[in-house]
Amino acid sequence: MMKELLNNLYAYRQLLKSNVQKEIRGKYKGSFLGVLWSFVNPLLMTLVYAIVFPLILKDTEPHYITYLVIAILPWNYFTTVISQGTTTILGNGGILKKVYFPREIFPISVNLSGVINFLISCLVMCLFLIFSGIGFSWVIIFFPFIVLLQFIIQQAIIFITSAVDVYVRDAEYIINFFVSMLFYATPILYSADMFAGSSIEWLIKINPIAIIINAYRDIFYYQTIPDMQMLGIVLLIGILLFYIGLKVFRKLEKGFAEEL
Repeated sequence: MMKELLNNLYAYRQLLKSNVQKEIRGKYKGSFLGVLWSFVNPLLMTLVYAIVFPLILKDTEPHYITYLVIAILPWNYFTTVISQGTTTILGNGGILKKVYFPREIFPISVNLSGVINFLISCLVMCLFLIFSGIGFSWVIIFFPFIVLLQFIIQQAIIFITSAVDVYVRDAEYIINFFVSMLFYATPILYSADMFAGSSIEWLIKINPIAIIINAYRDIFYYQTIPDMQMLGIVLLIGILLFYIGLKVFRKLEKGFAEEL
């Protein structure tokens, strides 16, 4: 199945490339700032959180705004991909009914365009790290691995959600609700250590996005080697979910034409 997927992606690589470009251009089409929104959005979100939460979480971190930025950027990447990926098959229903090509190209295009926007927005993180005086450490070499982990997890999710959304039109609203709830179970505004030993600590420990965001903070903020054991577990879970997600997508895509 994986070999077939790779062969399809190679055979239709031009279509994949054009879809990724369309996703990137379409996101900012008609806006004055265009791709600059990749910088402005996280800055605005950070500004709101930086005004409110330091008052609640006093003296939790010496560079709280930088601490926030490092988590907000990958979280934005996650939520954008899940939201857009879930509706991508329905949104491209007209094309799917007219032309044959591997249907998985659409959810993959969403994830690829998302990772490109994420990497662009990481320039904001770099600026905060520089001006806060934190700087960079050699552990930044783990960054590509962490990004890959997040990419795999997201791809697995949107393979399933994009296919299910064709049959259950309320799926996108249900999924958006759960993603909103996941925000509070992910250490973005706070440190995971705050809940060590509490009754809800397990929520963070079983949340792969929380583990990934902690890894980003480890390499950029604390400048330490991330928890490789936990990242290894996330990798195994991601590969398994990817396989399941692709299998579900392939099974459900047989009825796309009738449902769209």
